[in-house]
Amino acid sequence: MMIAEIIVNSSAQELNRIFDYKVPEGYEIGKNIDIGYRVLVSFANYKSLEIGYIIGFKETSEFKCKTISKVCDRSFDEKKFELAKWMAKRYFCNLSDTLKLLVPPGTSNNIDKIKIKYERWARLSKEYKDVVNNHNIENSNYKIKSPKQQRIIDFLLENDEIPTSILFDVTDTNSTVLKALIERGICEDFQLEALRNPFLTKHIKKTSKLELTQKQKSVLDEIKLNEFSEYLLYGVTGSGKTEIYLQLIEKVIEQGKTAIVLVPEISLTPQITDRFLGRFGRVIAILHSKLSNGERFDEWRRIQNGEAKIVIGARSALFAPMKNIGIIIIDEEHDSSYKSETTPKYDARDVAREIAKSYNSVLLLGSATPDVRTYYKAKNTDAIKLLELDERISSFGLPDVQIVDLRNELANGNKTVFSNLLYNEIKKNLENKEQIILFLNRRGYSTFIMCRDCGYVVKCDNCDVSMTYHITKNKLMCHYCGAEKKPVSICPQCGSQNIRYFGTGTQKIEAQINKVFPEASVIRMDVDTTSTKNAHEIILNKFRDEKIDILLGTQMITKGHDFSNVTLVGVLAADSSINIGDYRAQERTFQLLTQVAGRSGRGDKKGRAIIQTYMPDEFSIITAQKQDYLKFYNQEIKIREKLNYPPFCDIMIAVVIGKKEAEVIDDANKIFDIFKNHFEVFAPMPAPISKINDNYRWRVLMKAKIDESKIDVINYCLADFDSQKSKDTKLSFDINPNNMS
Repeated sequence: MMIAEIIVNSSAQELNRIFDYKVPEGYEIGKNIDIGYRVLVSFANYKSLEIGYIIGFKETSEFKCKTISKVCDRSFDEKKFELAKWMAKRYFCNLSDTLKLLVPPGTSNNIDKIKIKYERWARLSKEYKDVVNNHNIENSNYKIKSPKQQRIIDFLLENDEIPTSILFDVTDTNSTVLKALIERGICEDFQLEALRNPFLTKHIKKTSKLELTQKQKSVLDEIKLNEFSEYLLYGVTGSGKTEIYLQLIEKVIEQGKTAIVLVPEISLTPQITDRFLGRFGRVIAILHSKLSNGERFDEWRRIQNGEAKIVIGARSALFAPMKNIGIIIIDEEHDSSYKSETTPKYDARDVAREIAKSYNSVLLLGSATPDVRTYYKAKNTDAIKLLELDERISSFGLPDVQIVDLRNELANGNKTVFSNLLYNEIKKNLENKEQIILFLNRRGYSTFIMCRDCGYVVKCDNCDVSMTYHITKNKLMCHYCGAEKKPVSICPQCGSQNIRYFGTGTQKIEAQINKVFPEASVIRMDVDTTSTKNAHEIILNKFRDEKIDILLGTQMITKGHDFSNVTLVGVLAADSSINIGDYRAQERTFQLLTQVAGRSGRGDKKGRAIIQTYMPDEFSIITAQKQDYLKFYNQEIKIREKLNYPPFCDIMIAVVIGKKEAEVIDDANKIFDIFKNHFEVFAPMPAPISKINDNYRWRVLMKAKIDESKIDVINYCLADFDSQKSKDTKLSFDINPNNMS
């Protein structure tokens, strides 16, 4: 009797160990059971069966073992299992947390949640076709009098077999007519699996590869396939990085290998998917959270079956069951969405590197505004080879960028959100039938509500943050926990009616555009307008195809989009990302401004961009105006080195969370005491947002240069803390987190 070593699907720290179960009779390792299979097991005193993952086998066990209740499917192979173990250690979580990433979408907590979809098909029976082939219908029992029945027969004679839904539609018949033919032995129906196709409504034009510029050819020739190597492709906006991706993947596919392409935003996926579909056809699968569970499940199975050779998606696409991977491409590699903020808190770039090593394949990072840490590594080590495209393909070059000092606008009596320059340029574009993108990285209508008599600000009852007014719902909303309130007209603190709505979000801007430019059509793209299925694609297609004048949006409109008729970009408030209490504030400001300015002038007309700000002397804004990444980088890296910030160290943040503030503070001090002997540790403090969803939050910040030995020390310290902590608090631990709050 063989024993299977199983990890139970649980995030509880005490269950992060191996449990032994007997392999059922009739199962043989390597045939119908192996490492990577999901199973259902009876666990402890739980009434329901629990999901487990087989990670090994042995001949005997020192424990009295139960037998596996059900063997399900194989979710991962040995390579992916090694990756899961590496991630569990590297990101300080249970092995089950990383194994969940490797299973088909929507099934990690319930194996039977998603069903395989089947479709009814129809065809002529063999007996009837034999009679037809012998030209003996007149002397058979198959004479047809019904015109509807004859239409079905005629259609099937020409089309062999077909889904009944199409058959009924084309022949104007129904299931009753088909049933009569089946009863007479003329037809038969059967089931076939029907894959849910996310591309079903797309109309894709076949495209051919483009002629490369000399600089593109040089870059393409530099990249050596069939060996592990990592490249950073630093190319200005519009320099043709995507065409290089396409031609590299074509080479990989010709070698019989596969490719993974990551994009940072779901909103980018439709545009890049269309381009890849036009070049490669249906060998592409897409994976992102806006697909239905059924669509993601079927795309996953197409990948697993080898039908898909190219996977495009957000960071989770890394864990698709691809075999023989030849290249992994991470587009817009600087983007913060490549870092997970939920357990396991992995960085997609680091995980992609491990995968590329295991397949001896290429990892290609691309960006017009590379992450400072990545660029530093490319410039100062042999780990990443730097490739550069410093010119746009368009003969008009990069857009002209102007900065408007909003302090001067106020001094001249202009209190609107549109500077005189931006107003005039918008009018000019509208007259010329050219399109405009306006960027504001705040959604909602008003960002906070305050009593002008006593200074009271309406805050969320559960979180230590102000609530945002959303005019479409006529409600105050918390952007952290989702709580809602009715708008306030009387101050609950002093009873005053002198309530004022401050700040501006995209909803208010949309209303002001309609008022100031009544002749213009406008479409808004933010979290509130893109919550439904395919909403991103619908909005972008409307803007492009229906020639809507103005696209207004938040960060999701700043990168990757290519609209040939956009000749003007307006940044309404460039300061919003500078004062966020994060050492990367200047970097993120530069990236946002450069990326959004780069949406302008990508066709056959010169582009312009206008940046409105109250802080025109900030170096991130000045260098973004010049679109000079190297100048920005050289200044930023000096500051980072002086203050010992990444890439010269790594920043770790431990956040203790709980309902009772005294317990949270006590545990934060325990963290401090445990780690202070190993790392540079700063005293516990309330987190910048000290309360979220009715939980108090204290944090401990640490610095160190992380390597494998430090990872071992951190895991040791976390185990020590886990043995001492209050049972009612939780710990969130992260290295180089996106969010310092």
